Amino acid sequence: MDGFTPFDVVMDIGWISVLLIVGNLMRRFIPWFQKLLIPAPITAGLLGLLLGPNGLGLIQFSEHFGDYATILIAVVFGALPFTMNFDAKVRQGARTMWSYSVGMYLAQWGFFALLGVLLFAPLFGTPDWFGIMLPVGFVGGFGVAAAVGGALDSAGMSEATSLGFTAAAVGMFSAIIGGVIFARWGSKRGHTNELPRLDKLPEEMRTGIISLPGQRPSVGRATTSPSSIEPIALHIAVLTVTIFLANILTNWINETFPALSFPLFAMAFLVGLAGVGALHLLKAPHYLDTKLMGSVSGASTDFLVAVGIASIIPAVVASYIVPLIILFLVGLAFCLFLFFYVAPRTFDHGWFERAVFGWGWATASVATGIAVLKIVDPEMRSGTLEEFGMAYVGFAPFEIAAAILAPIAIIAGLVWLFGGVALIAGLVMLIPPILALKKSRAATS
Repeated sequence: MDGFTPFDVVMDIGWISVLLIVGNLMRRFIPWFQKLLIPAPITAGLLGLLLGPNGLGLIQFSEHFGDYATILIAVVFGALPFTMNFDAKVRQGARTMWSYSVGMYLAQWGFFALLGVLLFAPLFGTPDWFGIMLPVGFVGGFGVAAAVGGALDSAGMSEATSLGFTAAAVGMFSAIIGGVIFARWGSKRGHTNELPRLDKLPEEMRTGIISLPGQRPSVGRATTSPSSIEPIALHIAVLTVTIFLANILTNWINETFPALSFPLFAMAFLVGLAGVGALHLLKAPHYLDTKLMGSVSGASTDFLVAVGIASIIPAVVASYIVPLIILFLVGLAFCLFLFFYVAPRTFDHGWFERAVFGWGWATASVATGIAVLKIVDPEMRSGTLEEFGMAYVGFAPFEIAAAILAPIAIIAGLVWLFGGVALIAGLVMLIPPILALKKSRAATS
């Protein structure tokens, strides 16, 4: 049997690239895709799953196809420190958004981690970590699904990646379909003044194509002269060095401490932080453009989503189908509770836009939350993103910690401890702003 060669990488990336272009064109020309605002990477992944070795077998990916997700998520996390604004200050609205974001995030991780141990394991015989696959795919999204799944796969839990990506795919569709339904409901109930008629959405939002050159935003700014090095080559080189060093350190740690199984994406984030610190020490904090680095990271995310879905093993999903359906139904009920009960009692002005953003995030990812928010607030005048942007600086450590500690807790057999701490911490974050708003409304009534 022929060994794995660089040309296998060319073929794998080539097929995924073809499917991404096809997904983009389907969004451009098929009304149904426009109505549901289906992202091209989702379509590409589903086509890869249907046509690939796990489906009809018309496309042959290499045997190492699933390993790309581990590298791509390391790129995403490695780029994150170079795109973060460490100087943001928190206003009152951002403090409330921070409490809601951290509380929602930790509560979902904690509740379903405990549900997996206390309900699904004894009732269906699933592994103790089964419940964690819901937040891994829902509030974590495809990136966290790749990160946690890859860490667990390396520890012998081979079903984790397929279950995590399945949860992420279900969450993505739930976010988009639910966003459209909430938009219509909110418009009829008068909960928002920012929402246009859904059949009057801007063309670029419906089709995914920005036709007019004058309306096309910049994806970044050059920080070097092409006579020395192309700016995009510099940014890719810095990211590649980040992953290169992270891989060396991860291999050393895992060889020195075999029981630890430290994930590559977590080390990439730490190396990225060190890189940012080094740039400040060299008095060159603007050597890299945050927007351009974010664009490179975003491109990696698109490929990650496509590769992740195409790598799902249907047989694994089928073997868990009954508990998975129950898990997803409970997960959607949890997110609906946040939307209809928690959000209106947490946010005062503009609660609907913030609840829609929270719905998209709780079921899929921050990026999906922003996409769903654009349905009800296309010009971004509600202030939701401004508040979240400032709150994210204080939220990021919790996001990174959950993605890093979850697989470590699973491997160590401490799912119950992880779940209990996360749930208590989430409730501690959610309750104070609810009580504060209740007191404020009582004082003004």
